[in-house]
Amino acid sequence: MIYAFDTYYFEDYARTVCIAFKCWNSEAETEIFAENTAVASDYESGAFYKRELPCILSLLKNIELKDGDLIIVDGYVTLNNEGKIGLGGHLFEELGGKFPVIGIAKNGFNEPDDERRSVYRGESKTPLFLTASGIDVDEVKVKVEQMHGSFRIPTLLKKLDQLSRLK
Repeated sequence: MIYAFDTYYFEDYARTVCIAFKCWNSEAETEIFAENTAVASDYESGAFYKRELPCILSLLKNIELKDGDLIIVDGYVTLNNEGKIGLGGHLFEELGGKFPVIGIAKNGFNEPDDERRSVYRGESKTPLFLTASGIDVDEVKVKVEQMHGSFRIPTLLKKLDQLSRLK
């Protein structure tokens, strides 16, 4: 199973949503998990994970991960060639490296990272930025290119974003 997570911040709480789907080219989810939580900390430049990681870990308590499952986060796993990690990297560590974590980010990051891949989908000239731990990033790049939908953002990730913004 593939579990994709996204969190949206309102004034006084965060809404975290997870869409579960069976395979990379799935058109529809098999299950949706959602939770509202208090915001753990203010946004801190360069430490985004401090705000979002507690939200994802809280929602993960409602999900029984099994061998072979994958996790997608809206953001980065690795940030640069010096070993700095992002939200996905911290999640990978929190889970003891037992489950591959894939970061799919919409915005670029300005430090060089040899493990980061640009993914162009549909007719878009703007890439998605892909990073991963626990799985080969080049293998995942092909899978992300094949995800359902003909636009830059795959169908299920677009739906995930929309669901996280619901009050």
